[in-house]
Amino acid sequence: MKVLDVLLNLIFPRRCPYCDKIVTPFGEGIHTECLKQMKLLAPPYCMKCGRKTMRPTGLCGNCEREKKEFIRGRCLYEYKAVAKSIYRFKYYGRREYAKVYAEEAADYLKDFFREVSPDALVPIPIHRRRYAKRGYNQAYELAKEISKITGIPVADKLLKRRRNTTALKYLSPDERQKNLKNAFIVGENSVKLKTIILIDDIYTTGTTMNEAAKVLHKAGIPDVYFVALAGGKGI
Repeated sequence: MKVLDVLLNLIFPRRCPYCDKIVTPFGEGIHTECLKQMKLLAPPYCMKCGRKTMRPTGLCGNCEREKKEFIRGRCLYEYKAVAKSIYRFKYYGRREYAKVYAEEAADYLKDFFREVSPDALVPIPIHRRRYAKRGYNQAYELAKEISKITGIPVADKLLKRRRNTTALKYLSPDERQKNLKNAFIVGENSVKLKTIILIDDIYTTGTTMNEAAKVLHKAGIPDVYFVALAGGKGI
């Protein structure tokens, strides 16, 4: 551990992503017993979006009914097991959680990262007003930590959110689509990028990933995948 990291850890002790208590022993990122409670999303899962499903087709109902713009995606955790953790990560300044999440993602999803072999990780952006209020973008924090482990660069200026959209948790599937229409634009030259992995915190219906992938396709990026911290059950 670097000297600066040690000093920061002494001043601002790291908190466990699961229970939010100060982590012991010093230098660890999560309590051993808590790590077991953060349930990794294991098979069977949807072969398109990565959410839990028991359907014999291998696809959740949502992916059977609706065309997806992305090729494939994976979710790291079962949503119910980490919902409170992600809420604190997203709204209560627990940016240090990103390191533990990233370590888990780089290990559990290593075959996915290797198979896709992306040119870049692209965090789903938040609007500048939301950024000013929160002080950070949780998707970028996660992408940055995954990049440190995997060596895959982060293209955090590639995608921009030009509209401050309503929080999706309050909307129906149809309202989500209308809400996110034309919400994203490409912010920099994408000529060199052919394959990217979008990074976000939660995958629900896939509306956000779809809209982002659609914009990236129009910008000339043919292969779009995604990784989300958590996903619920595929209906």
